[in-house]
Amino acid sequence: MLDIKDVLLTENRKSSYRTVMERSVLSYRSGDFPVEGHPVIEVAVENMGGQKLHLSGCAAPVVSIPCARCLKPVSYRLDIRFDFEIGPDETTYIDGYYLDVDQLIHDEALLVWPERVLCRKDCRGLCSICGHDRNDGPCGCEHTQADPRMAKILDIFNNFKEV
Repeated sequence: MLDIKDVLLTENRKSSYRTVMERSVLSYRSGDFPVEGHPVIEVAVENMGGQKLHLSGCAAPVVSIPCARCLKPVSYRLDIRFDFEIGPDETTYIDGYYLDVDQLIHDEALLVWPERVLCRKDCRGLCSICGHDRNDGPCGCEHTQADPRMAKILDIFNNFKEV
């Protein structure tokens, strides 16, 4: 929480702050993602008058996200930049004279969240049969790839096996 009382009480006042993120986990529907260290948050708050505040700033938290193929944790840097206004009815980030910068960064991180993260470009992923990490070498499972043009014929043969 950042004390912004001086800006809230004085119209046309602008102040810049530098603080650290205290939250150690970013939690979303897709899971909990640990934040490495306490990233620096830079935020500028301006009282626009009429009970409006202008918030701008940046942060670059490093978050541990599982690789999309092998599930190993990957340290991924989120480059967060924000610049918006809030009114008196928008109390998501303001609690009394305090600005909840951790919640602000949490919400903004979702906007820059990567679609998928890989531990390396040539990640081979997990074996679909036994779950072995194929980056560590072969697992011994048989991986035959059928010609997709033969899929219907294979379905017919599999149906006859069940009879």
